[in-house]
Amino acid sequence: MKAKKEKKFRPSFKLKQKGIEVLGKWKSVEIDPNLFADEQFKDIVCLEELTDYKLVSTSKAGKVKGKKRKADNLSEEGNEEEEPAISPKKRKKKKALSTRMVTSTSEDSNRVEVDVIGDEEDKCEEVVKEENYEDHGHVAENISSTKNALKKKRKKRVKQKASQAQESLSSVTTSKKVKNWTTKVLSASADHKADVSAWKDLFVPGPVLQALSYLGFSAPTPIQALALPSAIRDNMDVLGAAETGSGKTLAFAIPMIHSVLEWQKSNSLMSRNDSDDRESHEEEDEIEELTHQQTEDSGDESGATFTTGHVKVPKNTEFDSMDKTQSLGSHRKKPLLGLVLTPTRELAVQVKHHIDAVARFTGIKTAILVGGMAAQKQERVLNRKPEIVIATPGRLWELIKERHPHLSNLRQLRCLVIDEADRMVERGHFLELSQLLEMLSDSQYNPRRQTFVFSATLTLVHQAPTRVLQKKNAKKIDKKTKLEMLMEKVGIKGKPKVIDLTRKEATVETLTETRIHCDTNEKDYYLYYFLLQYPGRTMVFANSIDCIKRLSSLLTILNCDPLPLHANMHQKQRLKNLERFAERETCVLLTTDVAARGLDIPNVQHVIHYQVPRTSELYVHRSGRTARAAHEGLSLLLIGPDDLINFRKIYKTLEKSEELPFFPVETKYLTSVKERMNLARQIEKVEFFNSRAKQHNSWLQQAAEALEIDLDDDFLFCGNTLYLWFLSKGGKTTEQEESQKQKMLKGMKKQLKHMLSQPLFKVLMKTKYPTQSGKLLLPQPSVSSSESALGTISKQQAKKKKSIKLN
Repeated sequence: MKAKKEKKFRPSFKLKQKGIEVLGKWKSVEIDPNLFADEQFKDIVCLEELTDYKLVSTSKAGKVKGKKRKADNLSEEGNEEEEPAISPKKRKKKKALSTRMVTSTSEDSNRVEVDVIGDEEDKCEEVVKEENYEDHGHVAENISSTKNALKKKRKKRVKQKASQAQESLSSVTTSKKVKNWTTKVLSASADHKADVSAWKDLFVPGPVLQALSYLGFSAPTPIQALALPSAIRDNMDVLGAAETGSGKTLAFAIPMIHSVLEWQKSNSLMSRNDSDDRESHEEEDEIEELTHQQTEDSGDESGATFTTGHVKVPKNTEFDSMDKTQSLGSHRKKPLLGLVLTPTRELAVQVKHHIDAVARFTGIKTAILVGGMAAQKQERVLNRKPEIVIATPGRLWELIKERHPHLSNLRQLRCLVIDEADRMVERGHFLELSQLLEMLSDSQYNPRRQTFVFSATLTLVHQAPTRVLQKKNAKKIDKKTKLEMLMEKVGIKGKPKVIDLTRKEATVETLTETRIHCDTNEKDYYLYYFLLQYPGRTMVFANSIDCIKRLSSLLTILNCDPLPLHANMHQKQRLKNLERFAERETCVLLTTDVAARGLDIPNVQHVIHYQVPRTSELYVHRSGRTARAAHEGLSLLLIGPDDLINFRKIYKTLEKSEELPFFPVETKYLTSVKERMNLARQIEKVEFFNSRAKQHNSWLQQAAEALEIDLDDDFLFCGNTLYLWFLSKGGKTTEQEESQKQKMLKGMKKQLKHMLSQPLFKVLMKTKYPTQSGKLLLPQPSVSSSESALGTISKQQAKKKKSIKLN
């Protein structure tokens, strides 16, 4: 318990201001020695008294100790009592208030204005006090001085707002760089500023041009050049279809930033006019109050104190009104203006980074709402009232249902973007999106809202089988009907601008497509062979998560260090693996179709389809992870007997005129590849079933502990016993068999380690004259290992052309 402060021993106000001036001398007083018998006064040395002294004010008494304070202009000459010195506690409080006001400028501009108004009103009170002490005949002079004070107050408020805006811009420009796979692309040419004269005819705002120059984007891509004028100047809805890596993100990001800036300009003009009207009314009211007080005052001190107390009343009422307007109109003043919807979380993260890079000099705030991350943290981010939100439909709909204030009023939404729209509106997927679009077109409809729909496969049409087309009610779907259906689902009511820049084949010209026909069991061999023969940044796609898990454990045993990416992983781990993949020059990313759409990972050289995708759209998007932005890339299909049906569908839909070339494989290396892979498979099986046995045992033990019963050993799989062996034998294996299996596993690992230490692509060395040149000639690495995969295919095609000419 803290002891209470005793207030009764504090001296009064008047005593505090009086001091003593010594005129005479201190004289000693005799003390009776009997007083010391009880040892009550044992600490007293002597006692002195002063009889000749004079009471003076504290300022005169403390002349020697400190400098004299400047006299106040308001104090009278004959008055001995002066203002008391400010205590250190009060000083600390004042400092805390000032620091609090400075730090709050970055958080909320409204709070700053409230604090500044409060300080300025205190100054205005001092002005009133000064004028109350003077003659009451000069009322006109007093009114003019109050007007000047109020003008100064307005100037200070404008300066405060300007400094606040500069601080917000500086905080945006000097923000901490977030580590992401997009940083390499967005900061590639940050050292030299590019010429952005090609962008000026597209009605791009000035701050965005500055950001484009900083990023080094000197010229727009075709989709950007066609989409920007109709979106910015004509304010039209846009449906854009362009090949992968063509810059579709900036095609909708720049018009969105433009509409936000335009809204801010119009809103600032309206708010400025309102504030000017309000300030003029305040000035008139304050002047009326002052004139009323000054005419009624009689000039005595009691009247002065009464008037100063009366002036404090409007200050408190103004604070209350400011707080009310701030709480009620905060979300009205800063509504949600832009909404971007993406199918995957990783794509949402990437879109956010691209928009932040382009809007770095605008001060526009963005937020991301995706699953797999804390909803509370995202709610706190929404409380900052960002102008643009990038979200996946599930988490966004969840927060809308919880009635978050920032998402409650979507009628003021200026821009709605649906990225990868053909995937988003597929039947059976994204139920929340259909509910959201229904709400936006019904209760939250805004006729001024722009809608942007983009995808690489927006106009890709599947040819229906003949048995379906032979039915009576069957409709043949073409590009126009597909777009009309999409517009109906999205809720576009007007006539949009349709931009289709896709090729007939739907893939990029710089992409080289190849295939390998093999059995299902042989896919592992060809994958391992390709990764060893052609190292680089490679993405391997599969249709199932189980397949990715198996490949991940196999390639880790073979020291390939793969990075998995699938929907069952934690979101932080997914983003971390993407960052690592973008950092390493030679790396393998094993992924499902989670990473098939939209991700712009720099310098991906190869894409391998371990399993043929089920639809042609997926094939186009998977292959589009390489050969981006006019770079070359390779797509390799591993086609097994089960994949032939899907392959023929894709071939028919994309209307390929020529057959895909076969990828050249040197069969002499496949024997050693098979030895390594078979051994790795055996080790992977043993480790897999061991982990299954461990999971089974841990589950049984936890259940037994929960039921508070003893578990019999017959129910457990002994140690690391194989699960299949246990089932085949119908009982528990002995410890001797268990130790034998452990020895076998160690032996297999040792054998594989020895195999991996040997070079796979051996070079024969001529040893007839090993020291003919004066030194031992070491074997050089093979030409094939240093050559790229694209180089080998181009050589093979050149040979074919020569043979055709000769024939």
